[in-house]
Amino acid sequence: MINFRTLPGQYINGEWRDGNSSLVMENKNPYNGEILATYRAANIDDLNAAYISAQTAQKQWEKTNPVVKRGVFERAVAYIEENHEAIVDIIIDEIGGTRLKAEFEIDLVKNMIKEASTFPMRMNGTILPSPIDGKENRVYRVPVGVVGVISPFNFPFFLSMKSVAPALATGNGVVLKPHEHTPITGGTMIAKIYEEAGLPKGLLNVVTTEISEIGDTFVEHPVPRAISFTGSSQVGRHIGEVAGRNLKEVHLELGGNSALVVLDDADIDLAVSAAVFSRFTHQGQICMSANRLIIHEKVYDEFLEKYLAKVSSLTCGDPRKPETIIGPLINERQVRNTVALIEKGIAEGATPILRGNVVGNIIEPVVFTNVTPDMTIAKKEFFAPVVCIMKVSNDEEVLEFVNKTPYGLSGAIHTRDVEHGAELAKQMDTGMIHINDGTINDEPNVAFGGVKNSGVGRLNGEWSLDAFTTCKWISIQHTKRAYPYS
Repeated sequence: MINFRTLPGQYINGEWRDGNSSLVMENKNPYNGEILATYRAANIDDLNAAYISAQTAQKQWEKTNPVVKRGVFERAVAYIEENHEAIVDIIIDEIGGTRLKAEFEIDLVKNMIKEASTFPMRMNGTILPSPIDGKENRVYRVPVGVVGVISPFNFPFFLSMKSVAPALATGNGVVLKPHEHTPITGGTMIAKIYEEAGLPKGLLNVVTTEISEIGDTFVEHPVPRAISFTGSSQVGRHIGEVAGRNLKEVHLELGGNSALVVLDDADIDLAVSAAVFSRFTHQGQICMSANRLIIHEKVYDEFLEKYLAKVSSLTCGDPRKPETIIGPLINERQVRNTVALIEKGIAEGATPILRGNVVGNIIEPVVFTNVTPDMTIAKKEFFAPVVCIMKVSNDEEVLEFVNKTPYGLSGAIHTRDVEHGAELAKQMDTGMIHINDGTINDEPNVAFGGVKNSGVGRLNGEWSLDAFTTCKWISIQHTKRAYPYS
């Protein structure tokens, strides 16, 4: 079984090597602090080499037969399946994910690659009529060239692959910068998968580094024509500004403050299960997590009783134990920030009806009631197992509470009247909403993305095709054209 820990930190021009920076990066297990690997970080020279490599290799890859391209992605899925247990192990060790989380993430990745494998056969062109006699207009779908991908720490295998696979499948070169806390699952492991799948050398490059080493060069570099970023709204805003100044396309999947709504006619048991899954999966470190539960007053007491019972039963601790549901946050800084936000909520008048202990990087569940939309904890994104429960009396309050946030990524509505739920969903300022389901959903063929501070653009399926390609117009004048002054 392959040991992904032993991979060097940089994969540039088809070679595994160290970076040229003097900075040494430590990759630590967030549960027990074990050092999994150390890396010499990439510097600007390394980044430049990666972009030049991708640009050079892309020219031939664009011309490669689509059946050959498709075969690479099919072999990538096969390699993942053959090394399933090794991938589960590194997701647990590097991210602090439970086995349940690891299995969930691997399935997402395989489905995304399978969808991308269809893209080489979907690079369709169009022939359009012209108002000019004898002219034929051809519109070709072509790769943008090179795509820069920056991925986060929470679902790094999937959220890297979500851009990497479609970008490669549409004929582009790629440079991937994983989060500094997840260089393996978000970066080098992906390079290894494609290397073993037969992707041409130089086409996909991985640089493991810190922003202190490269600054804005990843985005400003003249080679990439598109930047795909998943992460915080604050960083995403900066990346969008830098990309805009440099006239690059940008795709931003940012933070969320999703609401799960339970109306008075809901199936309460189903709603409770969906709400628990939507908040506590991977310790709440998911952009789509339900930060806010908005419950109709008629079912509030029943919901709260059943919800607290289920949350209280969740096992916290070592992510390697099969019974564990809640493992560690990614680092101590996230723990400190979460504890400070919890204290802020208490100071503003919210009631922590359930408050677990903080043990190392593990925060046991915290459930707030008596929360109003103006409180800080109702407006901020919790990237932790903390939830706010709010009571409403009618649809108008539901819409007011749901929309009173700068974010707009996901959401859910529980009701037996699905058409009523759909009408409410249309009035909610969010990019995605799910009736009688959880807030955590991502399907490879359906448009994914948010509004407001939750991002710009859409990915998956035909939307990824659009994101990583552009249209080229070639016209042919078949008959002699008469010009007005010739």
